[in-house]
This record gives sequence, structure tokens and C-alpha cells, in this order.
Amino acid sequence: MNLGFYNTNLPPHLRVLKDEIEGYAREYGLDFYETIFEVVDADDLNEIAAYGGFPTRYPHWSFGMQYEDLKKGYEYGLSKIYEMVINNDPCYAYLMRCNHVVDQKLVMAHVYGHCDFFKNNAYFSHTSRKMMDEIANHAARIRHYVERFGEDEVEAFLDKCMSIDDLIDIHSVAIKRRDDHSKYDFAPPQAEGEAEESQTRRFKAKGYMADYINPRATLKAEDEERKHLKEQRVAHFPERPEKDVLLFLIEHAPLKNWQRDMLSIIRDEAYYFYPQGQTKIINEGWASFWHSTMMTQKILQPSEVIDYADHHSGTMATSSRRLNPYKVGIELLRDIERRWNMGQFGPEWENCDDMEKKRKWDTGVGLGRKKIFEVRKIHNDITFIDTFLTPEFCKEHGLFSFNYNEPGANYVIESREFQKVKQRLLFSLTNFGKPWIYVVDGNYRNRGELMLRHEHNGVDLKGDEARDTLSNVQFIWARPVHLETIFDGQPTIMSFDGSDHTQQIIGGTNDASRNAPSKAK
Repeated sequence: MNLGFYNTNLPPHLRVLKDEIEGYAREYGLDFYETIFEVVDADDLNEIAAYGGFPTRYPHWSFGMQYEDLKKGYEYGLSKIYEMVINNDPCYAYLMRCNHVVDQKLVMAHVYGHCDFFKNNAYFSHTSRKMMDEIANHAARIRHYVERFGEDEVEAFLDKCMSIDDLIDIHSVAIKRRDDHSKYDFAPPQAEGEAEESQTRRFKAKGYMADYINPRATLKAEDEERKHLKEQRVAHFPERPEKDVLLFLIEHAPLKNWQRDMLSIIRDEAYYFYPQGQTKIINEGWASFWHSTMMTQKILQPSEVIDYADHHSGTMATSSRRLNPYKVGIELLRDIERRWNMGQFGPEWENCDDMEKKRKWDTGVGLGRKKIFEVRKIHNDITFIDTFLTPEFCKEHGLFSFNYNEPGANYVIESREFQKVKQRLLFSLTNFGKPWIYVVDGNYRNRGELMLRHEHNGVDLKGDEARDTLSNVQFIWARPVHLETIFDGQPTIMSFDGSDHTQQIIGGTNDASRNAPSKAK
């Protein structure tokens, strides 16, 4: 697909609506890049959604599978995409041609909320604002590799890269983990005399005193010590655990140039998309807050209220099986606005033990709107929930934690206690609920093997998924790969050498620990 395929000139009635709603959004204080709406058919919108919101991506079978799922869901009336917007400058958003006017209004208002969030939230500040062009460039490069090296070889390597695209350091954009120098820093080498002087420190001395001031035995010992330390640095790398596994593979794996470029493309796109996972609740809550505010206060005609209420309630519907980010986000933002309007914050409020006084508390400070704009700017889902979730909110909205009941083979309510609910919710949001994996040794056992470590937080890895990850990393590393973790309370090393999976309890014997399939599937 090509962006030029679409007509960005809206029909006259939608152009009028766009200008009207954009004006309302700016009146409320929303700040966003220029927003371009494109009207597309349902089939085109499903295809764009399968590509992650972009009209063109590199070729891969997984996009086709996603498209088929979306298409069937739409045709059978099981699901429908109402809005889609891309974090870009200008922002691109899509309107489905067959939607009713009230739906188009709702989508436009919702999109302006998203665009404001993309532009102003701290977790999107590092992302490329020209990703529409960069994604198209990535697609062109990979298509070139397909033509040059063959579809089977490129797709096989792409499968491995995409399967481990979450092995990145999501905090590295805010925390400097390493020095700026890298293996790609081709600085001019020092002159021979300068290099020698930097290696061995010699004191100035006249000729007849040289051997006394700079004893040859001492200089030789210093050289040997320095050589030994240098060999140790080469033998044991990285110097500290490396969370960005993809970057480590890019820098150190024995890859061909085109493979290194493809892995870099996957990594760049992973860093672009990850803030959307980090801010799903607050982002959708912010957009829903503003579409609700604008629709009910400014945009709706009396004849449209019922249709809007029906569609809005459908979006906010809760389920016992999963958390609805739209519902949690909008309600928590409304709660923050209400509390800060009434002055229900600060030491005086927190230290008040009179429940009746708290129930009637209203200082009339009116800081709610200012506060939610501040929240929108600096928070992600974890800090949003951790800072503003209250026992009263959990009780009002019936939040609870659940666990799997093995005897009954079903999920049951575990607790309605606030701390337990909050802990479960935060745990599910940390690293998107995925395990923390680090590179700890790129020359394990001095054989060029790779040692990874799982930061165990009370939840064991899923064995089949861990083995798949080891297989895919080993394919790229081209030598045996090991993973240190904990299974059933016992320190364990999982290994894959390219043909056999093994699992060894640290301190145990190899034979007793080979409980995985003997051959890679």
C-alpha cells in the first residue's frame, strides 16, 4: 500500500466537522500537530491496522494473519475499528467511510485527544516524528534485501528478529547506561610513540639514571599487568549486565551487513512502538476524557445523543476477564479532576481521620483541569496507577485481583484488598507483563557462548516460550546460548546449542536435568 493511494481531501461535510472540532479542542487547551484525516473503506482500514497503523510496511506473513483476523471480525460483526491515529508530524488518522456522522464526530474528538498526548507526554518525546517516512524507508530496504538474497533467507531471519523484538531496554532513552564510545567509533589511531606512552608511565630521567628511575623489571611487570587486564576485558563482556539484548547482538553477533541492518530496523521500530504499550491506560483515558467532554458539551445535536451514548458505553464496557484501559483511564482522570477541584489532596487531607469531614471536603480550589494536564505530561501507566489509584476508587469501581484455581481449572477472585489489587495491577503493567532478560556474559566459559539472565520476580518463565527465545537468539548468535533463571524455586540454566535443549539445576548433574525435547523443533 502507498500513502499516495488515499485522498486526504475530506468531503465537504467532514471538512466542516473537522474544523469545528479542532477549534473546540484548541479552546479546551489541547496542543497537537497538524492532523490529517483520511477516509478509507473498511477493508483498507483493516489492512492499515494489520500494518500497525502505517499504510506501508515491510513484507511479512504475520501482517497477513493479522489482516485476516481483523477482516473476519468485521465481516462477522464481532469487532470494528472506530479510530486509528499515528504518532507523527503531521498526525495521520483514519475515518471509516461507512460510519455514521455521530461516529465520525466521536472519532475526530478522540483523535485530537491522542494527538495532544503524543505531542506532550514525556514518554513519546524521544520518538521520531517522521516515522511515516522512516517506516516506508525500512520497507524499501527490506524489499531490496528480498530481491537480492531471496525471500526464504530474508524471511527466516526476519522471523527470528521479530520474535525477540521485545528484548530492549525501555528505560535507556531516559537513563544513560553506557559510554558514548562504541565499536563504530573509528577515531584515528594514536601515533606509535603516543600509544607507548599511554601504556607505560615513564618518569623523566637523564640517561645515566634511567634504569634507576624507571627499572626495567617494574616496567615489564606493569606491561604484563596491563595486557592481562586487557585480555580480561575482552574475555568478559559486557562490563555490566546489558538489558538491550538487541543492541548487544547488533554490535557483537557474527552477522552479515544486511542482517545487521534488518535487526537494527526491528530495534528502531520496537523503540518507536513501546511508549504506546507503556501508556495504554492513560493515553486511551485521556482521549476518551476529551471526546466525552467535547461531545457532551459542544458537538452533539439533540438527535444524536442516544447513538453517542450507545457507542460510548460500548467502548467503556467492563469485563470480568480483562481490564478495559478506556474505562480505567477515563474514570481515574475524572477522579483526579474531581479531587483536585475539591482540594482533596495534600498533607491536610491525608492526615484527616474524620470520615464525615472527608466526605464533605470541598475547599473549592478548582485545580482539577490544571492537574490532569500535568498528569498527561509526566506519567505513564505504572506511575499513573501507583500515584493516583485510591482505595475509594477501587471500591467504587469494583476492582479486584484474581488468581488461577488449579483444582477448579478456572480463575477466581483472590482479593478485594486495595494493596493486593494495586500490586497485581502494577505487576501486570511492569515491562508489559514480560520478563526482564539481561546479557551478562558474551564469552561464557571462554568459548564465545552467550549467557543471559532472567530477573526473577516470583513468576517462573513459561518453558516453551523460553526455549523458543533461546532458539531464536542462538540463530543470531550462531553459538550456544544459555539462560540463568529459577524454576520451582531452584536456580536453573537453560541452554540451546543449535540442536539440543538442555536444562540444568545449578549444582546438579546434567543427566538428571535433561527434561526438554532433545531436538529443536
